[in-house]
Amino acid sequence: MNKRLWIATATAATAALALTACGSSGGSGSGSAADGTTTIKVVAADYGSNGQNPSQAYWDGVIQAFQQANPKIKVDLQVINWNDISAKLATMVQNKQYPDVVEGPGYASFAQNGLLYGANDLLDPAVQSDLVPALAKAGQQNGTAYGIPFVSSSRAFLINNALWQKAGLPMSGNQAVAPKTWADVETDAKALKAAGVEVPLGLPLGSEEAQAESFMWEMNNGGGYTDAGGKWTVNSAANVATFQQLGKWVDAGLTEKDPGSVKRTDLYADFASGKVGMLNGMPTQLDDIKKNNLQVTWAALPTAQAGGTPQTLGVGDWIYGFKPGGHAAQIKAFLNFAFQKDNQVKFDEEYNLLPVTKSAITQVQTDVPALVPFLNALPAAQFVPVANPAWDTVNSQVKTQIGGALKDPQGVLDTLQKAASTAGQ
Repeated sequence: MNKRLWIATATAATAALALTACGSSGGSGSGSAADGTTTIKVVAADYGSNGQNPSQAYWDGVIQAFQQANPKIKVDLQVINWNDISAKLATMVQNKQYPDVVEGPGYASFAQNGLLYGANDLLDPAVQSDLVPALAKAGQQNGTAYGIPFVSSSRAFLINNALWQKAGLPMSGNQAVAPKTWADVETDAKALKAAGVEVPLGLPLGSEEAQAESFMWEMNNGGGYTDAGGKWTVNSAANVATFQQLGKWVDAGLTEKDPGSVKRTDLYADFASGKVGMLNGMPTQLDDIKKNNLQVTWAALPTAQAGGTPQTLGVGDWIYGFKPGGHAAQIKAFLNFAFQKDNQVKFDEEYNLLPVTKSAITQVQTDVPALVPFLNALPAAQFVPVANPAWDTVNSQVKTQIGGALKDPQGVLDTLQKAASTAGQ
């Protein structure tokens, strides 16, 4: 998307409020200069697609406006590719080169180790009350909010209508009659394969986001990473059965040849070019769908059995503040500015992501009607267990190992279960 990035302008009242906050607690850490200016380090994930429309420009605009309103606070920004940010952040923390603010991956292990401020230290009550409750709750660890939701997303089942019609599959008006069960998925995938579709069912289980793809199939078979009490259930019978079924589809040639090596963004590009019949999709695909003039159907994720209630994935990316620099007041000023409605709406609409504040949702519903189905799904969506400190370990291992579960479901899931149960001990 090549939209001209907007630079926010702060009101005098906002500036005064931020400056007052900055004077309320010490900011004399290593980031403070002799003239009273404090520099905070912000590390943010890049949401640009394959290097296009990078997030650097968005944050540069916000920071420029923030610094104009808060001349005693300077922001040192580092934007890191989404696939690399977790590893680079872990290295920073290991070397005690702590940033002040991070926007992107999970917070749980940092919170467990006492490195993070609580949300009450970093956000005004009015901003906290504007957060979507389900997302705010997902940012809590042991009853305290450390991870502040910054952007969200949900998922839906996506079908290329032209390929659907080519395969002679049923349509209702201009919409595909989407599969409701896994048996339907198999029948439809076989028809797509017979019609010459290169990838009937897209299944990205590569290192980019295998943990989310796995979870969508697992929870629609009554499985998931944990039970209602938070106990790890990675190797549950439901999850083993899920990968047994996925493996059968791979062996039958209904998916890519090696889903364990396929990244989500690459599969989305293949869908946009007309090579993929159906997959679990997300709102970031809307631009490519429009650009390629694709006619598509969005539907609920199919369930393993007839009569099941479709479940969808909710995703929250987080923003949080590190304690070691001692810059709570400066971080608070910056975050309150970043959560202003116009800044939130701009980011969400730039990348076809979902807002985390109720005020921004109202605006985005009007501005981008295509996002409304995803917004409607968000309150009931299920989240991976991001608040569990062991999730960082489980997440990284799922990303690199879960593809092997297509051949050896029990063995691989047993290994992941052991890693989950022993992480942090």
